[in-house]
Amino acid sequence: MARVVVDVMPKPEILDPQGKAITGSLSRMGFDGLNVRQGKRFEIEVDGGVTEERLVQVKEAAEKLLANTVIESFTVHIEDN
Repeated sequence: MARVVVDVMPKPEILDPQGKAITGSLSRMGFDGLNVRQGKRFEIEVDGGVTEERLVQVKEAAEKLLANTVIESFTVHIEDN
Protein backbone atom coordinates (compact mmCIF):
# COMPACT_ATOMS: atom_id res chain seq x y z
CA MET A 1 0.00 0.00 0.00
CA ALA A 2 1.38 3.42 -0.95
CA ARG A 3 1.41 6.39 1.39
CA VAL A 4 0.88 10.05 0.56
CA VAL A 5 1.78 12.67 3.14
CA VAL A 6 0.14 16.08 3.49
CA ASP A 7 2.07 18.57 5.61
CA VAL A 8 0.08 21.62 6.74
CA MET A 9 1.73 24.72 8.20
CA PRO A 10 0.51 28.17 9.21
CA LYS A 11 1.33 30.76 6.56
CA PRO A 12 4.38 32.88 7.53
CA GLU A 13 2.30 35.99 8.20
CA ILE A 14 0.00 34.13 10.61
CA LEU A 15 0.82 34.14 14.33
CA ASP A 16 1.61 30.70 15.76
CA PRO A 17 0.99 30.76 19.54
CA GLN A 18 1.72 27.04 19.96
CA GLY A 19 5.02 27.33 18.13
CA LYS A 20 5.90 30.41 20.19
CA ALA A 21 5.15 28.55 23.44
CA ILE A 22 7.31 25.60 22.34
CA THR A 23 10.12 27.97 21.34
CA GLY A 24 9.98 29.60 24.78
CA SER A 25 10.00 26.25 26.58
CA LEU A 26 12.98 25.04 24.56
CA SER A 27 14.87 28.23 25.34
CA ARG A 28 14.22 27.80 29.07
CA MET A 29 15.53 24.23 28.79
CA GLY A 30 18.79 25.50 27.28
CA PHE A 31 17.98 24.91 23.60
CA ASP A 32 18.79 28.40 22.37
CA GLY A 33 18.61 29.60 18.78
CA LEU A 34 15.61 27.46 17.80
CA ASN A 35 12.41 28.95 16.38
CA VAL A 36 9.48 26.53 16.17
CA ARG A 37 6.34 26.74 14.04
CA GLN A 38 3.85 23.97 14.69
CA GLY A 39 1.87 22.31 11.93
CA LYS A 40 0.01 19.11 11.13
CA ARG A 41 0.97 15.97 9.23
CA PHE A 42 -1.56 13.66 7.59
CA GLU A 43 -0.51 10.21 6.36
CA ILE A 44 -2.92 8.83 3.78
CA GLU A 45 -2.68 5.20 2.73
CA VAL A 46 -3.68 4.65 -0.89
CA ASP A 47 -4.88 1.31 -2.24
CA GLY A 48 -2.73 0.31 -5.21
CA GLY A 49 -0.17 2.64 -6.71
CA VAL A 50 -0.19 6.41 -6.52
CA THR A 51 -1.34 7.78 -9.87
CA GLU A 52 -1.61 11.39 -11.03
CA GLU A 53 -5.37 11.14 -10.59
CA ARG A 54 -4.95 9.94 -7.01
CA LEU A 55 -2.53 12.79 -6.22
CA VAL A 56 -5.03 15.29 -7.61
CA GLN A 57 -7.69 13.72 -5.38
CA VAL A 58 -5.45 14.01 -2.28
CA LYS A 59 -4.64 17.66 -3.12
CA GLU A 60 -8.34 18.41 -3.44
CA ALA A 61 -9.00 16.74 -0.07
CA ALA A 62 -6.20 18.79 1.51
CA GLU A 63 -7.57 22.02 0.07
CA LYS A 64 -11.18 21.31 1.07
CA LEU A 65 -10.76 19.59 4.44
CA LEU A 66 -7.25 19.10 5.81
CA ALA A 67 -6.00 22.70 5.54
CA ASN A 68 -7.65 26.05 6.12
CA THR A 69 -6.13 27.68 3.05
CA VAL A 70 -6.91 31.17 4.34
CA ILE A 71 -4.29 30.80 7.09
CA GLU A 72 -2.43 27.58 6.21
CA SER A 73 -0.40 26.26 3.31
CA PHE A 74 0.15 22.60 2.51
CA THR A 75 2.46 20.30 0.59
CA VAL A 76 1.72 16.84 -0.73
CA HIS A 77 4.36 14.19 -1.35
CA ILE A 78 4.64 10.44 -1.79
CA GLU A 79 6.43 8.72 1.06
CA ASP A 80 8.88 6.00 0.15
CA ASN A 81 8.41 2.74 2.02
